[in-house]
Amino acid sequence: MKESSEESLDRIDLKILRALQSEGRLTNADLAERVNVSAATCHRRTQRLFEEGFITGVRAEVAPTAIGLGALVMVGVVLDRSTPESFAEFEGAVMVMKEVLECNLVAGDFDYLLKIRVRDIADFNKLHGQKLIALPGIRQTRTFFVMKEVKENARLPF
Repeated sequence: MKESSEESLDRIDLKILRALQSEGRLTNADLAERVNVSAATCHRRTQRLFEEGFITGVRAEVAPTAIGLGALVMVGVVLDRSTPESFAEFEGAVMVMKEVLECNLVAGDFDYLLKIRVRDIADFNKLHGQKLIALPGIRQTRTFFVMKEVKENARLPF
């Protein structure tokens, strides 16, 4: 995506992005009608938004509890070294863990904050004992079980 990406977006592009962020299943015809342009224009603009990296993907939001993943866990990770190599090694290992939904390098008490979905506490205990503590470079973890999800997957504010 371009550095000053917002400058290359006009009012119609922003309408397209807002509509798709709200309802990703809109047909091109419905989207065109919603943003008040022709279907051909809408298709061209949407393709450009994909090509330029403004839209990075489209997917269904699956209800975690409906598929047996009712426990959300946040894990703060402190690495034993703060080097580019140790960060890269840790990040590479986390990328292949399907249970880890998000991994963010953060400032503060932790190096990384992981967002993890599992069935229950017992499932997390198994994951922790077999995979998390075996991740490269880990010195310490702090685990937080989410009691209530107040706001999840919020739309971007633009």
